[in-house]
This record gives sequence, structure tokens and C-alpha cells, in this order.
Amino acid sequence: MAQPSADVPVSLQNAGSGPGHFSRPFPRGVAANVPGLPRVDDAVNVAVFAPELEAVDVWFTDPFGELTRAKLFDKTDGVHHGVVEGLRPGARYAFWEHDVEHPENGQLLVDPYARALEEHDDGTFWGVFVAERDFDWGSVTRPHVPWRDTVIYEAHVKGQTMLHPDVPEDLRGTYAGFAHPAMIEHLKSIGVTTVELLPIHFHIDEPHLQEMGLPNYWGYNTLGYFAPHQAYATAAAQAAGPQAVQDELKGMIKLLHAAGIEVVLDVVFNHTAEGGQNQQALSWRGLADRHYYRHSEDGSYFDTTGCGNTLDFNEPAVIRLAMDSLRYWVDEFHIDGFRFDLAVSLGRDTDNHFKASHPFFSAIAASETLTGVKMIAEPWDVSMGGWQTGHFPRGFADWNDKFRDTVREFWVADHGRLLAGEQGASVARLAGALAGSRELFASSGRGALASVNLVTAHDGFTLRDLVSYDRKHNEDNGEENRDGHSHNNSFNHGVEGQTGDQDINVERLKTASNVMATLAISLGVPMITAGDEMGKTQEGNNNAYCQDNPMSWLHWNLTEHQRSMLRTTRDLFRIRKEFLSDQPYSYPAHDDAGFLLWFNSNGDPLQQDEWTNPDTRLMQMLIGSPSSELDGLAIFNGGLEPVEVCLPQGEVMAEFIGRDPERARFELRYSTDPDSLAQQGVVRPAGGKHTVAPNSVSVFRA
Repeated sequence: MAQPSADVPVSLQNAGSGPGHFSRPFPRGVAANVPGLPRVDDAVNVAVFAPELEAVDVWFTDPFGELTRAKLFDKTDGVHHGVVEGLRPGARYAFWEHDVEHPENGQLLVDPYARALEEHDDGTFWGVFVAERDFDWGSVTRPHVPWRDTVIYEAHVKGQTMLHPDVPEDLRGTYAGFAHPAMIEHLKSIGVTTVELLPIHFHIDEPHLQEMGLPNYWGYNTLGYFAPHQAYATAAAQAAGPQAVQDELKGMIKLLHAAGIEVVLDVVFNHTAEGGQNQQALSWRGLADRHYYRHSEDGSYFDTTGCGNTLDFNEPAVIRLAMDSLRYWVDEFHIDGFRFDLAVSLGRDTDNHFKASHPFFSAIAASETLTGVKMIAEPWDVSMGGWQTGHFPRGFADWNDKFRDTVREFWVADHGRLLAGEQGASVARLAGALAGSRELFASSGRGALASVNLVTAHDGFTLRDLVSYDRKHNEDNGEENRDGHSHNNSFNHGVEGQTGDQDINVERLKTASNVMATLAISLGVPMITAGDEMGKTQEGNNNAYCQDNPMSWLHWNLTEHQRSMLRTTRDLFRIRKEFLSDQPYSYPAHDDAGFLLWFNSNGDPLQQDEWTNPDTRLMQMLIGSPSSELDGLAIFNGGLEPVEVCLPQGEVMAEFIGRDPERARFELRYSTDPDSLAQQGVVRPAGGKHTVAPNSVSVFRA
């Protein structure tokens, strides 16, 4: 498609003028049916927020495929609007700053509310008008999984199935492929209730990546907050057009919902694809730069994201854009929740201070459409006061980086230190993580269910790489290994990278299993990163955002060690479900809904000096509730020697729970130590002895 210019023959319509052509400044974007507006055959209402522009044209392809334009003659409260004839479903369209005297000085600008976007050969982006159409959801509804039972699985639509042998080749890497029966079976087998998809909003590659011939694989560079990323649809759907792409995505969600699996979208409202202030205007910058973006007093962009620009959530237009997008995805696509990238930037006031009472968060809380929708914050950005874990308002759950760092340190980094003759940390911080970091969330009035517990995510080492590399290896990213975090709390177990040494591989598997066991047993909401359940490696790359290749994709031809990791993950999350089965749904939101009791190796309550002593590397955690008395026991041994442990005795437990747990018995359900696993099914009485292997976790069912 040719870019508009003074040389392109066009017809100029008097949109919005004449009888029957009354227009509205709402809804934003292109709409065929507007409440209270007389319906005009073959005409649509067009509205765009552009208070800084004197006049706006809309350019579009007419029914004959010719490029034409219409001026939006009406303007209300900064919104240019008009009724445009001939802009039919399937038409490509964009806005143009109208300059009668110098039309060549205008710029092509994407509709922020476009339901579909396309890039053309000349590098321009156009919206596509998609007509409203009902989708057949049948009897399938949103699963509404309680937070207590939620197990999140962070995944990339393309990378999940690109190499899956049981997914038909034409479906691999697509929305349809993600909902293939083989994929649903895998997710169900490891206990996943909720998939959290890396961005599927329409996104583009940054200029510096294009210069290096690399893509933005993760997708954190949004150009359309209402448009699905069409490249994730099958070739057939892409050829059929935007409506087919939408239907394929809805079909994926429908099949996942039918299997009881929720869909959460990772959304990037903190910045846009327009990048730094000197980069090309694509949409918001050309329409209303001073309203959409944060600025310093000198007029330069105030960047809190490290991406060159930051959307200003103190502006009503920005809050409305985000709220309209959230409601659209819930209403039209039945989305179950959202994870907000760099969410601190969304809650900064005019003085750049984070406020849990920010109007955007209040708007979410007050929205009937968003009631019951999961809201997850990435609770940091890169500006002043950027770390806000635990400080988001009620209704949000936070990614818990304190949990991540604590678990990595205790099981991975400390293991390396101990082997080197150094000292590790005591069990106190690990106990806090296992208890759902309650002290971290107390000030916000929330409990452990507000903690999304993670040890890895899309950015950073995979779990396998965490136990295989001492340092990052990001050379393939073209930045001379300068990108990505350097402090990873990792340990390679003696050899950097992959090795054929089976003794080292056994130890790595054991350490990774300890991490997974801690994630599964902790209070709060666990999040598994796709591939960690089966030992995915990225060859030491801890920032694979630009690696759209087998380095990032999941591999399904598993080694024996990988199959063992998969069995471990399945077993541990099955045990987690059993532990929770007798708990009230308020557990662990309220202290009186359940309890955790802590014991030392002698079966006595842990004392203060033991909590703080770095030589104390073993503790027992007893889980229970008023309704079930006892649910289970987990023993964590972070030391280098086996320990004969005395299980908690009945009279000691009675002192804490107010009654004698008669005939208490503990059945060994799992151990991360291969030799100890042979004792699975052994029953020990309260006060009985059990030897716990070094660097291992043993899990009992009461």
C-alpha cells in the first residue's frame, strides 16, 4: 500500500456534515453501531483523541481498494470525530495530521484503538476495521480458579509448541497449537490451572534489533493494545484475515477453559513501541505526545522503564486507554487475568512517587467488568523507589522477587559456598518464603495469597541453567554479554555449562528438585516457567528476549534426567493439591485458617538462636488446619551431611494446636534424594526417627 502523500489521488469527504451525519466522540476508534447515533448505511463513526492537533484526516481503502481520505470535522474535548462513508470491514485505515497548505508534512498514525494491525512492505503500519461479530462460546465459561488452588505457568505462545512432535506442523507455534490436546494434557499432568502468556498484543521489533537482524521474541514492545499479534495465528487464519485470527485466539481460550485452565495476559502499559523521543512517531506521539507520555520540566521524556518513554497514568486519556483495553479483552476474549509489566510505573503520581491509591488502581477496583479477574503486578521499575513488592493494593497479587532470591540463595548459591568451605544462610529467610512472605504483604492488608512465588521467569536463567552456570552467556544477543543480570545466585556444580559427567548431572537434578519442591510446598501462588518442569536450557543465556529459535523454544525429546525432572514436578504439585484439599478457601489468607509449625532436628520447636544461626541448615515444617488437624510435614536439609531427625511428637504438637493428634503417623510421599525415594511409602510415627539425606527435601503426608 502506498503511503499517503500530496501526489496520491484521493477523494475528500465532508465527514460529519449534512443531515444524518451527526457523529460522536465515543467510542474511540472505528464503530459501526454507536448508541444514540442514527445509523447511516455504509458508514461508521470514527473518533480519535488528538487534542494537540488542529485537524485530523482518516485515510482508508475504499470498497474498490483505492486509497481515499475523509476529514474528521468535529472536535469535542480533544477528540476528533466524524461519520465516514465507505470504510467497510476489512478496510485498512490510519490517521493523518491534516495540513491543507502543506499535506506532505503530515505523518501516518495508527489508531490506538484498532482491533487489528498490519505492516506493509513500505514499513508503514495500518489498522484494519474488524466488524463486530458474535463468537460461539457454547456452554464454556471462565473457570474462576480460586487463588488458593492456582498454579501459574508462564509461557510463550510460539515457543511452547514449535518443536512439539505431537502437534501438527501447520499448528506449531500458533494459538491453535497451544490448545492442541497434547499441550492441554501436558499442562493438566503437572497441575497447571492458569497459563500466563507473554505479550500477545500486536508488537514490533525495536530499531536496534532490526539493525542486527534480531527480533523482539518476547514481545514487550506494544503497538496495539486491542489487536492480537497476528504472527501467532496459523498461516490459514492469517490468509483469511483479522477476523479469522481473532476467532483462532478465541478458539484457543475456549478449549483451555473447557479443560479448566485460565488464560492470563502479560500486558505492557508502561511504555509503547515508539521508543525514545527522537524515534519515529507511530501513533500516540503524533496524536497527543504531551498527554500520553511522562515529561520532565524541560520537555524531555521522563523514563521510568529503561525503554525510552513511559506512559503517563496521571492523564485520564491514558487510564481510559488501559481500562478500555482490559475490559475489551475480558468482554470479547473471556480473558481471566492480567500480569502488568513494570507495574510500578502505572502507579506513579505527578511527583513520581508510587501510590497504592493511584486512580488507575482505583478504576480497576471499581470496574464491574474486572471483578473477579486476576490482577498480577510486576512490582518494580527502574526509577526512584522502584521496588514495591508487597505494597500494591488489595485485589492485586505481586511477583515475589524476595521469594525468588531467598530460594535461589539457600538451595543453589549456598550449596556452592558450603562445598567451598564457606558459610551459608540460616533457615530463617527460607521459612519466611515458605510461609508466603506474610511480613512483606502485611502493610497492604494482604496475606500469602497475594504472593506469586517464582524462582525463574522468562527473563533470567532457566532452572536448569541456574544449577549449570556460574555466569551468564548472552553473546548471541549482540551486546558483548553486557545485557542481562550478572547477580543470579547460581552454581554450576563444578563445570560451567552442559556436561556428560553423570555425577554432576545427578547433583544438579537434586538441587533443581529442591527448588521445585520449595516452590510447590510454599504458601502463596506458585508460578512455573515453561520448560523448567522438564529441564529446559538456554545455554546460559539469561536474557533471551531476541532469540526466536531453538534456544528459546521448548524441546520435547527428553533425556532421562529431563524425564526425571518432569516426574518430580508432577509428583510435587500433586502433593501440593493434596495438602490444600482439606484447607478452607480462605487459607492461607487468614492466620486462623491454618497453621505452620517449625521444628528442629530433635523434634522440638525451633528456638530464636537456631533461627539466626547460619549453621542451622535443617528445619521441619508441619502444615495443618483446624478442620484437618494435620495435613503434612516437610523436612528441609540444606547441609552437606545426612541428619537423623526425630519427627515432631504428639505432646509437642498438642501444645501448639490445642489438642492431641491421636495416632499421628507420617507417610513418606516424596524425597528429592534418589536413594531416599526408595523408601517412598514408609510410615513413621510421631516422634519416630527418619534419616534425611544431605541437600534434600523430604515430604510426608500426615
